[in-house]
Amino acid sequence: MENARAGRFAPTALMLGNLVTGCSVLAPAGMLPELASGLDVSIHAAGLLITFGAITLCIGSPLTAWLTGRIERRTLLTTTLAVLALGNLASAFAPDYTSLLAIRLVMLAVGALYTPQAAGTAALIVPVERRGSTIAYIFLGWSLAAAVGLPLITFIASRYGWRAAYGEIGLLGCVSFLLLLLRLPAGLKGAPVDLKTWREVGRNTTILLLLAVTMLQMSGQFVVFTFMGPLLNKLTGAGPDAIGTAFALYGVCGFLGVVIATRIVDSWGPYRTSLLFTCLLLTGIAGWALGAGTLGFMTAGVAIWGLGFASTNSMQQVRLVAAAPPLASATVALNTSVLYIGQAVGSAIGGVLFARELLHTLGFVAVGFVMLALILVVLTRPRRAAATA
Repeated sequence: MENARAGRFAPTALMLGNLVTGCSVLAPAGMLPELASGLDVSIHAAGLLITFGAITLCIGSPLTAWLTGRIERRTLLTTTLAVLALGNLASAFAPDYTSLLAIRLVMLAVGALYTPQAAGTAALIVPVERRGSTIAYIFLGWSLAAAVGLPLITFIASRYGWRAAYGEIGLLGCVSFLLLLLRLPAGLKGAPVDLKTWREVGRNTTILLLLAVTMLQMSGQFVVFTFMGPLLNKLTGAGPDAIGTAFALYGVCGFLGVVIATRIVDSWGPYRTSLLFTCLLLTGIAGWALGAGTLGFMTAGVAIWGLGFASTNSMQQVRLVAAAPPLASATVALNTSVLYIGQAVGSAIGGVLFARELLHTLGFVAVGFVMLALILVVLTRPRRAAATA
């Protein structure tokens, strides 16, 4: 009875773990000026914390899915959260840039496990008819990381320093670890991922196209997102409070987007839901690019962009699970991996453009990536009726 009661709250515990993971991954974007100043490096170098972290994540996600496929899920997920918590606390005491980067890479090499395994675990604890909405709900954690986590990180870092911001994430990780330990049922195991599984994934054209959609969506967003704070400052003169407000608006709209997607996906189908939010994503980033230099236009673009950023990723996860349920462990891990590849590609391109002061160009490069993603979404339209997408 106690285990069943815990199981009812398991999706929320998994969602909060994604909040910690999202804050751990995105944190540098909310405090680039403070990191650059405190560590005596350039903003471009501080941005490499995101780029190199994303490279570690994209390698670690499928590799750890393969190596840890037979480990019981509660043990696996709580251990991952413990490492994230300790890694953030250690980051608060890093003496220099090199140490901070090393701590981040080790932390994220383990942290790569969490998001794909949380999504896979959701499929084990809810009925098939609730799988889509539950996976979307679990990804609210990433929306909250942007809606609440990043503005708090920006606020704390601008007033108390970047070390205090890392300490905040570490304490949140400790709380999330305890909640997951108490709420996630014991004895959950997914299907092991072997080489045959990867071969089957590689032969599935729909899955490969969906993975390309994820990479293009994330590449486009992270061209701008990684440097959103410094861009707002340089293009409009926005200070820390205005930048924190922009991050909050982005995240709140992301939260709303996932709530809407969660409510409509079971009736609309994943394809049509994905198409809607990809269009919103493109509209928002185009608004940022065209309105660059005017705070009101850029903020409006951020709000529309926010509606699409987390919901599109949630729909990608749902579509991959639906496309080949027996391959779900591998495809969700690969989707997370290419998501991080997109982050690495986007932040690297954005860093080069930012370093060369091509500030307006960043937005239009982002638009190009997301436009390509939208074209691929259309190409993945199911052949059967959209209602069964």
